[in-house]
Amino acid sequence: MADKETGYVYILTNPSFREDWVKIGKSSRPVNVRSKELDNTAVPLPFDIYATMQTEKYSEAEKVIHKQIDRLTDRRIRQNREFFNLEPAMALDIMLDLARLSPDAVVMKYENGESFQIYPVMDVVIKHGKDKKEQRPPFDFSMVGLTIGDEIIFDALQLSVKVAGKNKVEYDGRLWSLSAFCGTYLPEEMHNKSEAYQGPKYFSYKGQTLWEIRLEKEKKIANI
Repeated sequence: MADKETGYVYILTNPSFREDWVKIGKSSRPVNVRSKELDNTAVPLPFDIYATMQTEKYSEAEKVIHKQIDRLTDRRIRQNREFFNLEPAMALDIMLDLARLSPDAVVMKYENGESFQIYPVMDVVIKHGKDKKEQRPPFDFSMVGLTIGDEIIFDALQLSVKVAGKNKVEYDGRLWSLSAFCGTYLPEEMHNKSEAYQGPKYFSYKGQTLWEIRLEKEKKIANI
């Protein structure tokens, strides 16, 4: 039996639109082909590819992402259209949440005409010698002993945010993953080329970054 072909869910931005407007759609062909098709007299400037997710279930994935956004709030600019009043980083955060549930999903982030794979990311732990490796599980607040309502600090701006779920924080009435919060609120000079951030390294609790706390707890468990 032939392998099922993959397609793409994409997030597009446009310099002629507001910064918090995105187009989220799907394509069975490479997204650069689709974005060129959308470059017509209806829009003053060409679309930019912000991110893509490649998966066999791209049609289902697009519907789930649209439904997730619609469920959170009324952010469609027009009903039955693929344009949303949503910061690109938040749209990417929703895409990444879905990618983690899709075994074949690959997420790419685009910047200045270059693409970078941001999921899956191999976060590797070395155990019992250099040749034995295992993938570190995704971060959640239980790993560092935090629960809903605890306050942590976004170090770059000394902002206080509240833990609001397994891997979400609440700030200014919205829920964020740590990585999406970094992508939105980090000062420009601290942004990296890929726009992919290991969130626990940018937040602290009682003077230690969440990353440091996690490593300490992992070492204690390994020594038991």
